[in-house]
Parts: sequence; C-alpha cells; structure tokens
Amino acid sequence: MQIDEELTLKKLEIFLAFMRSGNLSRAASELETSNVSVHRAIHSLESALRCPLFKHEGRNLIPLESAYVLEEKAQKLIHEVVETVRLTREAAGFSAERFKLGSLYSLTVKTVPQLIMGLKIRRSELNIDLILGSNADLMYKLKNMELDAILVSLDESVCDADCDQLPLFADDIFLAVPNDSPFSTQPEVDLAELRDSTFITLSQGYATFRDGERVFRQAGFEPNVAMQVKDIFTLLSMVSSGVGYALLPGRVAAVYENRVRLIPLQAKYHLQQHIGVVFLKAKERDPNLLALLAECRMYSIGQHPDDANRTGRA
Repeated sequence: MQIDEELTLKKLEIFLAFMRSGNLSRAASELETSNVSVHRAIHSLESALRCPLFKHEGRNLIPLESAYVLEEKAQKLIHEVVETVRLTREAAGFSAERFKLGSLYSLTVKTVPQLIMGLKIRRSELNIDLILGSNADLMYKLKNMELDAILVSLDESVCDADCDQLPLFADDIFLAVPNDSPFSTQPEVDLAELRDSTFITLSQGYATFRDGERVFRQAGFEPNVAMQVKDIFTLLSMVSSGVGYALLPGRVAAVYENRVRLIPLQAKYHLQQHIGVVFLKAKERDPNLLALLAECRMYSIGQHPDDANRTGRA
C-alpha cells in the first residue's frame, strides 16, 4: 500500500497537539493557528488514512481506538524524524555539537583566543576543535568538509567559487632580527642590504612564505635560506638564537619578547597580509558558523588601526 500524499508530518504534529489538549481551541493556540486549520488537518488526515479517527458528539471530537493507536505510533515517528534531521545536519556540519576551526599558527597569539572566547559566550554548549596549518592545508580540509571555517591569509590560494570570505584585519610584513643584530636599532631597513645574509622561512604552502618571495623579488635577490620550518614559533626561536633573519607579520610581535625585534621594511618593500575567515557558501546558514561570523565582525570593528602594524620590540 502506497502512502497517500495527503499524509504529512505536519498533519501528524497537528493531530498530536489535538490529542494532548483534547480541544480544538487549545490545540490551535499551541500551534499558533486557527481552529478551522486544526479541524481541516484532522479531517484531511482521516481521508489520507481512509479510516475515521474520531466520532462527533455535538461539536466535540471523541477519539476512537484508531486515534490512540495513531497517537502512540506518530509520537515515535515524529521523534525519529526529528532525530534523523538532527543527525543528518550534524553529519553535514550544520549546528553540530562540535565546531572544527582551522587557523594559521601566527593567529593563535591573539586573534584565535579572542574569537574562541567570544564564540563560547554565544554558544556555551559548543565544543571547539582547533586545527593549525598552512593556508594550503587548511583550504584543502575546508573543501573536503573536514573543517567548518578557517582563519587564513586572504590571498589567491583561498579564492574559490564555493567559498565566501569575511576580512578581519591587515598586517604588515617586517624583518625579524635578534636583539643583538646590528639592524635591531634601525628605524627601518633596506632589504637589499641583506642579500648576503642567511634567512629562515616557513615551508611552501604558508602565506608568509609566498609573501616573503614577493618581497625578496622586489629587493632583487634570492635569499640564502638556511632552513625551512613548519610553524612560526619554531621560526622565531631560530631567529632569536641567531640562526638567521626572517620576514614575518607584525601580529607575532608579542612572541619572544626582548629576544626578537621586528624592523619595518623601507616603503618600497611594503607588503600587507589580509587576514580573514573563509567558509563554504553551502554552510552559510549554519548557526555555529553564523555565531563565529558575528564574533569576527565584532573583532574586526574593535581593531585599532595600529594593532596590526606594530613596530615595537617583541
């Protein structure tokens, strides 16, 4: 027997509301609809089932045995459907109990902690998984739905027709030197003077690696790279130990305080990273993502123009 197209979950919900209240008016009030709509839904349900559910006593509807059977089974059915919808949305990453956030290592100094704190205030029940990596790695995981959103540099590597972006702030690129370097006291540096120096860089795939390549091209030389590392904190440690210099964004200024200084580059080498959140357009209505985006907008508004352009000691 095929299910009649008039038999809908909405009508079952109306039927259950009537069985709970025992009265058309109370059921209509609970559902925020009219008495006529409730009566019409019940009558349509009887037609779809091809059997009576109630007998009429004046204006009252008295449940038959069939109504009690339907009530018991419909309660289980509605519960199963609601649970099915929840699990399906959770599998797709919509309003799940866990939110998987990807980020660049350098954003964990200030930006990520502040955003996570704000997100937890908005959705206290939410468990947040933080995954760190490069622009390339994080974008790959986002596209494969392993992450719900990523905080990255908004360059060409994250431009995708399936994704949308929300900018957060812009960050200048500096020369990172140890405090005992002869450059540490200079107000700015001509990068071309360091063509014979040793440098440390992040691995390919990181936005800062690509930005460094651009700046070195502007300076007219290919750097002597002593080593490549996979996170910005290891890189800073190498700089503080005197292994080499590095080109780094200003947001890491608070790391290795009193051991590393970020020196502004001369204006002709000026380059900024634009930091923002990237997410799949297909998930733009997910409540968890909407909460993060709201927090990102608040963070962006609260940024002082000089916050991302620090030139002091780090």
